Amino acid sequence: MRDISSKVQSFRTARARALLRTSTSTIEKIKNQEIPKGNPLEVARVAAVQAAKNTSQIIPYCHQLSLDFVGVDFQLDEDSITIETTVKVTHKTGVEMEALVAASVAALTIYDMVKMLDDIAEIEGVTLLEKTGGKSDFKPHIERPVRAAVIVLSDSVSRGECEDRSGRLIIERLEQTGIRNVEYIVLPDNEEELVKTARKLCDRDGIDLVLTTGGTGLGPRDKTPEALTRLFDRALPGISEALRAHGQQRNPYAMLSRSVAGVRNNTILVSMPGSAGGVGDSLDLLLPHILHGLSMLEGKGHKQSVS
Repeated sequence: MRDISSKVQSFRTARARALLRTSTSTIEKIKNQEIPKGNPLEVARVAAVQAAKNTSQIIPYCHQLSLDFVGVDFQLDEDSITIETTVKVTHKTGVEMEALVAASVAALTIYDMVKMLDDIAEIEGVTLLEKTGGKSDFKPHIERPVRAAVIVLSDSVSRGECEDRSGRLIIERLEQTGIRNVEYIVLPDNEEELVKTARKLCDRDGIDLVLTTGGTGLGPRDKTPEALTRLFDRALPGISEALRAHGQQRNPYAMLSRSVAGVRNNTILVSMPGSAGGVGDSLDLLLPHILHGLSMLEGKGHKQSVS
């Protein structure tokens, strides 16, 4: 089973279709309620819902999901029955297999109920029609180079007393996203020095994205939120709220984080915890979705994106 523990939940849908070929007489018997075993469409509808809800017990590598909706529709033509299933969920993984299994089981159920009357009944195919809500639906397209800066706030790292892990992790993840023009800066936990450095990156250097790590806790020298807030033209509370909510699901101490996010000129600034674990959780949420904010800053709205 694939590890999806680091993925972010989103609303997902899938539609699938199955086609059952039958004789014309079988279609007429279904319409006239003359199938000895009962109404195959109603039985197939219930079977499809049960199948969707139990897909993880049928397909070994599927995750167990608490589905929000399973819909089943039938279309009777002269010599065929078309079955369409729709499945919806808010989760970390998609529901295309649930929709496909539901359509398959519905077709098999009808086949089982009419086979005694129809020697030519045949399931012709099962097809995925559509799926939405996955990573590809929210991945910004890279249309121009993005310039980023990573600022590590740590007295011990700046003095060379310990190795930086969180900043290096940010750079690695940015590169995986396609951002390779990254400036790396290490500063002590000093509010004024951070303000000066971040202001230069935003105002003079034209950096698109500034990510900081460290200084967001309750320590006496943890002043990163205070420093960045002084620079913001506009706050981005949705980002900081999402970071804490996402972290809280993994670590109860995340409630103590004071991470902030905002915009200065055309630069997005986000502060993250100092631990590599906290940074990793934050990046799972931020990348690559935060890059859509750059296209919004350029007035492109929600239909176009920049990376």
